[in-house]
Amino acid sequence: MKKGFNPSSWIFPQPAIVIATYDKDGRADAMTAAWAGIYDTNKIGIMLDHRHRTMENIKETGAFTVSMSTMETMAESDYFGTVSGNTVEDKIRKAGFHTAKSEYVNAPVIEEYPLTFECKVEKLIPEGEDFHVVGSIVHILAEESVLTDGKPDPAKLRPLAFDGVNGTYMEVVRTVGKAWKEGRKFVK
Repeated sequence: MKKGFNPSSWIFPQPAIVIATYDKDGRADAMTAAWAGIYDTNKIGIMLDHRHRTMENIKETGAFTVSMSTMETMAESDYFGTVSGNTVEDKIRKAGFHTAKSEYVNAPVIEEYPLTFECKVEKLIPEGEDFHVVGSIVHILAEESVLTDGKPDPAKLRPLAFDGVNGTYMEVVRTVGKAWKEGRKFVK
């Protein structure tokens, strides 16, 4: 028997991503978000509250980076999502992390994250007072330590997913099947 629930954002898994931006004075800021994903080929979509400093910075610069939170960066990533850049200055440095300017967009790259997408704002879609941000991925940076055969390997990356139902992080690593192959048994 199934149990009914009120509507909620219980899609599993939700990636725990870190969005990094510069403000109008070139100061780096970061926030963790879970309401994000692939919007279209080579595009990332993120739902952001209008009150976030990150949203203000994205409107100002037209650019951002998205990094995958990992097991190794869980505490820092959680910190970036716990404190507001509107009240805490230099969160990245306080977490012991470092930034470099992206070569492709006007946004910082947080050096400690092994997989980072450099994005240029393509669309800002108002949703009430908030925004659905669509960014075109213009470049991807990946540490060689997380690559296998020249491609990112989830087992090496050890990305985190956010479980919004229980307020926890989950490690996503185990391969259980091959996409576009497992269902072939139903094809005649």
